[in-house]
Amino acid sequence: MILLHSYILRNFIRNLGMIMVSFITIYLLIDFFEKIDNFLEKGKSMGLIVKFFLLNIPFIIEQMSPVCILLAGVVTLGILNHSNELIALKACGVPLKKITRPIIAAGLACTLLFLAMSQVVLPKTVSATNRIWNKEVKGRVALGIYRNGRYYYRGAEGFYSFARPDPHKNAFNYFSYAAWDGDYRLNRLISAKYANWDKDVWSLYGGQIQEARDGGAYSTKVFRVRNLDFPEKPDSFFVPAYHTMELSLVDLFLETKNKRSPEETTKAWAEFYGRISYTFLGLPLLLLGLPLLLLVYRKWGRDLSLAIPVSCGMAFACWGVWATLQSLAKASYLNPLTAAVSVHLVMGIAGFLLLLREDV
Repeated sequence: MILLHSYILRNFIRNLGMIMVSFITIYLLIDFFEKIDNFLEKGKSMGLIVKFFLLNIPFIIEQMSPVCILLAGVVTLGILNHSNELIALKACGVPLKKITRPIIAAGLACTLLFLAMSQVVLPKTVSATNRIWNKEVKGRVALGIYRNGRYYYRGAEGFYSFARPDPHKNAFNYFSYAAWDGDYRLNRLISAKYANWDKDVWSLYGGQIQEARDGGAYSTKVFRVRNLDFPEKPDSFFVPAYHTMELSLVDLFLETKNKRSPEETTKAWAEFYGRISYTFLGLPLLLLGLPLLLLVYRKWGRDLSLAIPVSCGMAFACWGVWATLQSLAKASYLNPLTAAVSVHLVMGIAGFLLLLREDV
């Protein structure tokens, strides 16, 4: 039995390596032809171009890992079935659960490896690729940093601090603006519970304005609604793409503790659970894909030629459902944990029951 498990495990690892290399190559080729003109227009060196695409590989692995685990398992079992080895094993009294056990165990081990990569490697490589693409190629430089659930930006005349639940909307929570004079003394501090940018106008709600007076004193004016003119617009608050990917899993968890509003807390939990659940999506896909291969073969007499496209279709359908649930969770329509595990539970249970049925 140990020899059998070793044989199946070697096949799974070899198939996973070939599939992953194929996906990485296709992704890099498409990405290369889309972005090479941008690099050449800026006169960037070939070394920087090669560095950018090499550093992009961990991100590609992160995105394609569930599909790769699924296809590696389907191909491994499909080859056993195509060469009649699966029939021989079952004829010798070896149950299907023992044949698929090393495939599922290898899928779990690879998932944990990808999860560790998401914690240690991915934040550094995504940060580096964002810097190269945005600063070196696009000439866009982030004006500040993101810490503990808040954005901090240095403007032309002062500093901004706020929470921005949705980077695509011009709505800001717990907004503050501080300006200094030539001697670096605070001469104006504006704070508001909520700020909005609409029709080229900054509107602040529920705040106060503190201004320096002669003698070191400050005057304070409280307001309910006030339109103010700041040097910067929301477009100035540039946030790199895949910004949350620059955070490790531990950082994402800590972000959930630093949010002030329930909406921001819910979104932070959705980001945290979503990153983990996406990495683990390969396991339920694998559990469902293995019996699906045998069902396709028994019904149509074709294994890999039909099972692979069916498995890919199933994977993209599940990804669409998962993405929809994540969007609902970030919008506070669903509990983040429920949105993260529901697809896994449904697919995992269905795959497990189908495997038991095939073993009967």
